[in-house]
Amino acid sequence: MPFSDLQAFLSHCEKRGDLVRVRAEVDPRLEIAEIVTRVVRADGPAIVFERVSGSRFPVAANVLGAARRCAWALGEDPEAIGARLLATAERILPPSPRALWEARRTLIGGRNFRTVRVRRPAWRSVPGLTLDDLPVITCWPGDGGPFVTFPLVLTAHPETGQRNLGIYRMHVYDGRTTGMHWQIMKGGGYHYDAAERLGVELPVAVALGADPITLLASVAPLPEGIDELAFAGFLRGAPSELARCGSIDALAPASAEFVLEGVVPPGERRMEGPFGDHFGHYSHAAPFPVFHVRAIAGREAPVYPAAVVGVPPQEDVAMGEAVAGIVGPLIRLVQPEVRALHAWYETGFHNLLVVSVRQRYAKEGVKAALSLCGQGQLALTKVAIVVDEDVRPDDWSAVLEAFRRNWAASDDALLLPGVPQDTLDFTSFTMNLGSKLILDCTRRAGGISGDAKPVIAEESDGLGELPGGSEAPFRAPNELDPRIVDWSGYGDALLVARIRERDGRTGRSVCERLAGSTSLGRYKWAAVVSDDVPLDDRTLLLWGIFTRFDAARDVVFSESRLEGAWPRYAGRMAIDATWKPGYPDPIVMDPDVVRRVDARWGEYGFAR
Repeated sequence: MPFSDLQAFLSHCEKRGDLVRVRAEVDPRLEIAEIVTRVVRADGPAIVFERVSGSRFPVAANVLGAARRCAWALGEDPEAIGARLLATAERILPPSPRALWEARRTLIGGRNFRTVRVRRPAWRSVPGLTLDDLPVITCWPGDGGPFVTFPLVLTAHPETGQRNLGIYRMHVYDGRTTGMHWQIMKGGGYHYDAAERLGVELPVAVALGADPITLLASVAPLPEGIDELAFAGFLRGAPSELARCGSIDALAPASAEFVLEGVVPPGERRMEGPFGDHFGHYSHAAPFPVFHVRAIAGREAPVYPAAVVGVPPQEDVAMGEAVAGIVGPLIRLVQPEVRALHAWYETGFHNLLVVSVRQRYAKEGVKAALSLCGQGQLALTKVAIVVDEDVRPDDWSAVLEAFRRNWAASDDALLLPGVPQDTLDFTSFTMNLGSKLILDCTRRAGGISGDAKPVIAEESDGLGELPGGSEAPFRAPNELDPRIVDWSGYGDALLVARIRERDGRTGRSVCERLAGSTSLGRYKWAAVVSDDVPLDDRTLLLWGIFTRFDAARDVVFSESRLEGAWPRYAGRMAIDATWKPGYPDPIVMDPDVVRRVDARWGEYGFAR
């Protein structure tokens, strides 16, 4: 049976031995975030902090921070749901009596793809309650203040009434106002844009806490116009229940722990941030719309939900991979050549997408990547790597092997400058704009057109383009350039070098030297990183590379030239992924807080 609300799910986790109640008093400023970060990285339990300084309400955290809890919330593995949805859609297209009968189970479940209105929600208005009474956490030392980390923001288009549910950062300014961090390509932001054009305020209901399927649906990358709450009803097997707010013309999930009722006026902006985000850095402060709270409703004994984002992995990893398992396979309905795709959480999801394709003609993989990079949230992808259908997109070693065997700079690198980019991406120095890089690592195969290249043998897979050829003697990179303090090779494909300097010039200079070197053997890809990136930790290595470069500015090749207006590349690709002046700082916890949590770990109730 689906869980009716957040607390029912927490009780289930507790019965399964997967929840810890912390009874020691904790500080919502930094201490909770440090505890949660450690527990998430240990694949640990959900947490309820029962005594939070300055508030009478408990805090629930790491609720969906493990794959097993996401599966419990859904009732089965997300991948099984995704496979069933895809199989059903493929079976009934085109429809026939037999196909419809065979798909009857899923089709009958489709009747729950809707919402219903109820008169008596679990919450009621609480006179006098303000944001100051809630245990809003501060995650990182450089944050601009506390912010609501897990808000379910519900809006409706002012003209069409089309609904959107999403999670957007809310900087708490005082007891009655917050920021509303609507990034580009977000449904709530589109609704606000429409309201602002009309010159009217946008009513907004913010649910804090809900049943776990609603929590997961709120982060699902659904096409614009698809109601996340109706989708939650389909996943749950029962329509989502909504109730009318008391102070604004808006609806909110009936199962919420708290509901913030308010409006976002047109034309009002206020500096929001800086905040540590899931790219592992502080996003710069910037002007964003302002949310004015008119009333707060709550349950009889509510629990405040919180989440922590920062250097991966954090709780968003399990949630992101769960919803990807459900909706990811459906891309094949519009792009049948795509066999699987994987957005790498280590890079903040949007910075690296690997796609496996079944190629039927020359460069169909590139066509697939271009199409995906224009689809919904995938349009925020910075680097897309295309591999053949027999390569798992979530296997980094296999992806590197495909790069080693099949990629050549002269044919397989496509750079797209001046395109929309994630609001949180700071590498282009211009908010919301950046560049994309597509790397085609598929085998060359003849297709239905008959004009594709033949399969390239391993000895001629672009190695001849490398400076000095493929058989040039190898020398350690730190022998070539003393500014390199450490290096490592991965899969005979990628060479990563570390430097100490963070002056914005050294990284580029080292990249150019590596790209043109005749002494790096068969390595076709080099990356230069800063000294805070460990070379023996794959998660932090991918984070350190893919969150710190702009493709148009920071990628160099052994050779590059223009043929008319066609950029042509050859040889080795090198990426300057070093920290540069103007970048926000990477997130690091206050050492005093780290020591305090070390000393108190036994008090919290976790095993050492």
